[in-house]
Amino acid sequence: MRDIARSRTARLIGVAIVGAIALSACGGSTTTTESSAAPAAPAATEAAASSAAPAEECTTPTPVKLQLQWFVQSQFAGYYAAKDKGFYADECLDVTILEGGVDIVPQTVLAQGGADFALAWVPKALASREQGALITDVAQVYQKSGTLQVSWADSGITSPADFKGKKIGNWGFGNEYEVFAGMTQAGLDPATDVENVQQQFDMLGLLNREIDAAEAMTYNEYAQLLEAKNPETGELYTPEDFNVINYSNEGVGMYQDAIWASTERLADAEYQAITQKFVTASLAGWIYCRDNAQECADIITANGSKLGASHQLWMMNEVNKLIWPSPAGVGIIVPDLWAQTVSVATKTKNLEGATVITAEPAADSYTNKYAEAANAKLTAAGLNTTGDAFAPISVTLKEGGN
Repeated sequence: MRDIARSRTARLIGVAIVGAIALSACGGSTTTTESSAAPAAPAATEAAASSAAPAEECTTPTPVKLQLQWFVQSQFAGYYAAKDKGFYADECLDVTILEGGVDIVPQTVLAQGGADFALAWVPKALASREQGALITDVAQVYQKSGTLQVSWADSGITSPADFKGKKIGNWGFGNEYEVFAGMTQAGLDPATDVENVQQQFDMLGLLNREIDAAEAMTYNEYAQLLEAKNPETGELYTPEDFNVINYSNEGVGMYQDAIWASTERLADAEYQAITQKFVTASLAGWIYCRDNAQECADIITANGSKLGASHQLWMMNEVNKLIWPSPAGVGIIVPDLWAQTVSVATKTKNLEGATVITAEPAADSYTNKYAEAANAKLTAAGLNTTGDAFAPISVTLKEGGN
């Protein structure tokens, strides 16, 4: 049985050491203009572990399954950190993290009872809701969209209006919604005005000039470009080699990674309690990763990610930028941003002419109940849950992300 007091003291000492190491490990970057900044006080982060301690001793942890959207990578670091640092255990939860893949739809797995919670982009999940999936957003972790469209600097493509007549890559599977939203806003018909190319989950199509503009996430595929070598110079590509369209800046960014729960099961008091514990510990994990980016990248690597060390640290840093600051509190759904997501989703058409969703979702499509309670608990423990002082670190990408 866990000795709670001893566990808290040990973590406070250990995390202070980790913080010191993390501070000394931060280096300059040749691939980003962000300046190095010291992470927030690690001791404050450690309060997240203490705050997650149960009011009563835990005898039998509750088993919980979390379904990811993709394979293990820093996109999901907060959940792995919550498991690795014992935040879930402190809430008397035994969490199993299920990796995703091309053929796995997290919200469907959740709706069909294959997991207790799932991570999914909001427009994808809302589309599934319209098709009958009874799921509820219980914590909106990412506050910004990380979707980009990247082209060569000499392409002349600097806005979605420039997509006309060009080969435009997207991954499909619901990842294309913002790409099509950008076209629609620019007055283009995605079905007729561009040549849509089914893009692989890499950037080879762009690097080989087989497509004119490729879909990319700030935290993943864009880094793949910057860790690739320019055969003409023998050096890594730089941001100056590319044009980048950020869909958030275009006004069509939609809410992305969120924690989803079963709407039906939320009527049950026991599941409500589990949801509260899971959300609290998960948000504590994200706060920990905000303050300990290098350690969280290392945790992901230790959990079997096949991506390289510098790529994982880049991803961790870029993911933190999508979460922090969270002025309303980490995991809180901001009504205006939710409304923007719904508005864009109801106006954006796919290649068959159907919109992502046909109407505003029901009131039970999201709730701030659990995230608000989690913020209150973590704040009472001395944590900064808004990240108002957050500043990204600098990351030096290496060839191949190694």
